[in-house]
Amino acid sequence: AAASKLQELTEGGFRRVIDDPHVERRDDVTRLVFTTGKLYYELVAEGRPNHVAVARVEELYPWPHEEVSRTVDMYPNVVEIVWAQEEPKNMGAWSFVAPRLRASAGNALIIRYVGRPERGSPAEGHFASHQAEQARIVSEAWAAPNVAGLRAPRMGAAR
Repeated sequence: AAASKLQELTEGGFRRVIDDPHVERRDDVTRLVFTTGKLYYELVAEGRPNHVAVARVEELYPWPHEEVSRTVDMYPNVVEIVWAQEEPKNMGAWSFVAPRLRASAGNALIIRYVGRPERGSPAEGHFASHQAEQARIVSEAWAAPNVAGLRAPRMGAAR
């Protein structure tokens, strides 16, 4: 699933952010999940609820501000942005991404972290624990936005 087609290699180009190709109705999406690498494939492996779109960030530095902003703007009813990673909060991209994602998404949207809590070690220590933690991360990524009626107006000019 991670391999490129020959046509993409010969006629395409590198995309720093890849929008969700499986969203049928962008108006139904209220939660937009940004992620990288292997976790993307785990998130989309079993399908997802209609209210969630998953965008893959292929390059973290330099931060793809314009591409992220453009992706957010494609979903008019999104109220919550999620950064999902499998690394612990203090070891993955979150500390670098958080202020940049906020700047790209604007101040009107809720931004949440979904991943492992801060830890002293990147490993779970046991395969069954790793699998349980991965399942929790996927489940949290699919959860409905916890906004209880909150819907701030989107301010495209602020981006």
